[in-house]
Amino acid sequence: MNIKIQSIKFDADRKLLDYIEKKAAKLERYFDNIVETEVFLKLENSQDMENKVVEFRLKVPGNDLFAQRKGKTFEEATDLCIDVLKGQVKKFKEKLRGV
Repeated sequence: MNIKIQSIKFDADRKLLDYIEKKAAKLERYFDNIVETEVFLKLENSQDMENKVVEFRLKVPGNDLFAQRKGKTFEEATDLCIDVLKGQVKKFKEKLRGV
């Protein structure tokens, strides 16, 4: 699986990039036919503490799966996205099997 990470209007440190890559790679446990994963990291201009936004787009044959979450840290938002995507991947896999 190819993983592309883009931080918008800031430079993400290596530790954060490694964390996201590690988490995204775990999605292959649930569906091994993921072609590509795109991750977008954004900072929102708001007074709210939860101003870190993470977006995941999984490209699978015939479809794209998407999740966007906010958190106090990018790691927290990444974990929330991964939890959502696990469910989406499982549903997509069941749909392919015709269950």
